[in-house]
Amino acid sequence: MTDTTIELHGGAVGGTASVGDYMALLKPRVMILVVYSAIAGMAAAPGGLHPVLALAAVLCITVGAGASGAINMWYDRDIDAVMKRTALRPIPQGRVNPDEALAFGVVLSVAPVLLLGLAVNWVAAALLALASAFYVFVYTIWLKRRTPQNIVIGGAAGAFPPMIGWAAVTGDVTLASVILFAIIFFWTPPHFWALSLFASADYEKAGVPMLPVVAGARETKRQMLAYTLILLPLATAPWFVGIAGTAYLATSVVLGLLFVLCAVRVLRADATDMKPAKRMFGFSILYLFVLFGVLIAERLVA
Repeated sequence: MTDTTIELHGGAVGGTASVGDYMALLKPRVMILVVYSAIAGMAAAPGGLHPVLALAAVLCITVGAGASGAINMWYDRDIDAVMKRTALRPIPQGRVNPDEALAFGVVLSVAPVLLLGLAVNWVAAALLALASAFYVFVYTIWLKRRTPQNIVIGGAAGAFPPMIGWAAVTGDVTLASVILFAIIFFWTPPHFWALSLFASADYEKAGVPMLPVVAGARETKRQMLAYTLILLPLATAPWFVGIAGTAYLATSVVLGLLFVLCAVRVLRADATDMKPAKRMFGFSILYLFVLFGVLIAERLVA
């Protein structure tokens, strides 16, 4: 057994971790999307929330999502160490003790749920707890290493933030909030599979059964196109249920068609050409930010 393996499974000696290392455990880039989509859910919800309570709700959702990321990094420290894109994370590098990372994640998972329940309402708090538990137990521990559908089912965890934001304002779950959930749910597979296409060697080396590794690139590309075709009409649904205006409707159609076009280009690309997949991955992020940005903007000017 190598020294690296001893560090990963026995626990690296603490003391070298910086504040930045602990922030990295929270997966800040993922947190940005979580915050943004939660704000979209709050903006789309009928009624309003005191600015202080709204800020508290966003903070709780942010910390709760980050805590799930920290526990994910603790559990996945062995595969993170062998994957090129994750090898520099704090735990594989030995800068953060795995036990400390776990404790950090658990504390930050419980605290925001309690604060959200006490300060805002317990429906939103229950949804936050469900999202965290789903990400840790269903996606990270159960699905990720067992099935190529890991990101499809497990992706539900990342779709909760707009529903939580909605519940923070209204105290309930409605069809409209479920639609916002569904948009992210169906957006996640083509977004993540685009990444997995050009990172498939990493996943194969780590033994993670991502769809390109198990079913091949061609089948992955077909399923990516299928999900973008489902997303195209689904993204217009907020207009039909009355929580979005015509600007949103037009934007959702244009973005949806462009997303489908990206998927078609990926499908037609040569097996060795990863540029279309990389472009689709980048566009998928832009897609969600613009779509929800228009939703938020409409509510601000209404």
